[in-house]
Amino acid sequence: MLKTRPITADDALACMEILNFTIAQGGTTAYEEPFTQRAFIEELIDRPAIGIVVETLDRIVGFQSAFDIGDGLYSIGSFTDRQAPVKGAGRALFNATLAACRARGGVAILARITSDNASGLGYYSHMGFADDHVIPGDVTRKDGTVVDRVVKRYPL
Repeated sequence: MLKTRPITADDALACMEILNFTIAQGGTTAYEEPFTQRAFIEELIDRPAIGIVVETLDRIVGFQSAFDIGDGLYSIGSFTDRQAPVKGAGRALFNATLAACRARGGVAILARITSDNASGLGYYSHMGFADDHVIPGDVTRKDGTVVDRVVKRYPL
């Protein structure tokens, strides 16, 4: 059974572990440096307009942050547990974030995915996002590789 709820500072360690593992695996997030607890709270709990966690009865299995970028647009980032994946976690997160963005009067949700992130591109397409535009050379990896960022849009 999956449950979603707003993220709190008490969730930082569990969510940070999910994100830092993803960062360590490489290639599926623009983040390349692991987060400290303080940095995680500042960047992914305090800054976003909307933050949602998804949990089972005993642990957090993912989180999603939605940043208000103006004009009714929200830019989201999604992270689920890659060490012990839970089916349906991504869908549960998106449904909760979608409802929250609509409640705030949003007009669209944007997802900005690096072009080398095949799983992220697939996830957002599966959720119903359509390609909007590409930002050429938007991210330079630590190894010097330059990748485009694909912006996908979900109209509200």
